[in-house]
Amino acid sequence: MSAMNPPFASAVPGFWLRARSHPGFVIGGVLALCLLLAALVSYFWTPYSVFEVNMDAKLLAPSGQHWLGTDAFGRDVSSLLLVGARASILVGVIAVGIGLVVGTALGLLASARRGWMEELIMRVSDFGMAFPAILTAIMLTAVYGPGIVNAIIAIGIYNIPTFARITRASANSIWSRDYVLAARACGKGSWSITWQHVLPNILPVLIVQVTIRFAIAILAEAALSYLGLGTQPPQPSWGRMLAEAQTLMFQAPMLAVWPGLAIALAVLGLNLMGDGLRDLLDRRLT
Repeated sequence: MSAMNPPFASAVPGFWLRARSHPGFVIGGVLALCLLLAALVSYFWTPYSVFEVNMDAKLLAPSGQHWLGTDAFGRDVSSLLLVGARASILVGVIAVGIGLVVGTALGLLASARRGWMEELIMRVSDFGMAFPAILTAIMLTAVYGPGIVNAIIAIGIYNIPTFARITRASANSIWSRDYVLAARACGKGSWSITWQHVLPNILPVLIVQVTIRFAIAILAEAALSYLGLGTQPPQPSWGRMLAEAQTLMFQAPMLAVWPGLAIALAVLGLNLMGDGLRDLLDRRLT
């Protein structure tokens, strides 16, 4: 019976006790939590409305009234940063969710069936990885026009091959384990083994990959918005804040610093948290 116990279970007990002593995970978790809190707070409160233009207050320096100053349209920069976090969270959750669900399903199918099915899925994944998110977004924009929905679809499509390949590689290593062989000897079918044994034991790899792809999704959304292909006005976005600030670098250089710093801290936090999760969930490292 001990051979049937999934090895992932041995990494779970005492997880939070070990997590508190992991500096990378703690720092990353705090930064990721700040990103989430900024998005949540913006739904209930912002210092000023982000949709009101006040040309009399444009390009003001940071002060007690406007903590981070104002932009070229007189909008409060701190309010724009808070509301802009929504787009990053929204794109990250949906786009990574698309990649996780579809890619994991394809990877598990390829590992369970092998043969021509595995070869077909892997070759299609190779083809999909040849099209970066920005290129996919440009193609979608040419047909349907710019917008956050097209950005989400483009980033989601780009994530599918990554999750499919990682899932397939991780699942293949599980299929040769003793507890899986014992399950097959007991008469369990491929799908039952996949659901009960393979999927639970590749969860650590998938969890780590989700945090990393989330960080990449934030960067991709900022890049697409910077190019005018992502979040559209008047909805704030960190990437579009950078695009609007590039013509004012000599007049108000801090307008580019604040959104750039927000993007950098969000990506850093998610990457640190992903590295920490890898260390904490990998039995060989614990």
